[in-house]
Amino acid sequence: MILGLDTTGDRLHLVLAEPGDAGRTWGRCVEAVPGRSHSVTLLPTLDALLGEAGRGPSDLTGVVACVGPGGFTALRIGVATAEGLALTGLPTWGFSAFELRVRTLRLRGCPERLWLLLDGQRSEAFAQRWGCQAEGPALKVALAGLGALVGADPWWAPAAFRARAEAHLGAPCLAPAGMEDEGAATLDGLAALCRELPRRPPEAPLAPFYLRETDAEVNFPQASLHLSEAHRRGQAR
Repeated sequence: MILGLDTTGDRLHLVLAEPGDAGRTWGRCVEAVPGRSHSVTLLPTLDALLGEAGRGPSDLTGVVACVGPGGFTALRIGVATAEGLALTGLPTWGFSAFELRVRTLRLRGCPERLWLLLDGQRSEAFAQRWGCQAEGPALKVALAGLGALVGADPWWAPAAFRARAEAHLGAPCLAPAGMEDEGAATLDGLAALCRELPRRPPEAPLAPFYLRETDAEVNFPQASLHLSEAHRRGQAR
């Protein structure tokens, strides 16, 4: 049984998927509690989900985890959990927050080419254009620059970020049928990745995917430069 997890946004998504396209799935979508990180709810939710499926931790055969981009602490919680399970011998696979949303939208009949926009915080967005595959690198862009980047292309953003993105774009967000319950739709996308990714070679270790600096790097740039230089000197020895 494959465990899928996504902690990169305001919602925690967990899925258990039996192998094979006809295998059963169990999923939970949990809203973040203000002032509390996903670390508080992830393991209790996983225990409850295993109980619902009538399984235990020993029944897990692999983990697929979203590696970002997203909130620095939030995405680290998911990656650290997957890496902790990997220490028990489970293979791991990573996917981006863009890949999860594209897979979700494809299941709901979205057009083949579109921009995915995610909340980058600090009046910024994370953006990537997708067709059959990603059509370029993921970008960090100021909200004021979204119009020039996206132009007249179709786009989609999670509901929590949609209004802020739409204020800077000429066209409205795509609204495919079946996306009204975004949490349930995302669980379907995550279940699909649980079946698809294990066909690839496992990834170890999983590498977090960041598109912006941490608060420490922004507020203490000289300290960040000092640490980077020390790291480079260490590698040169």
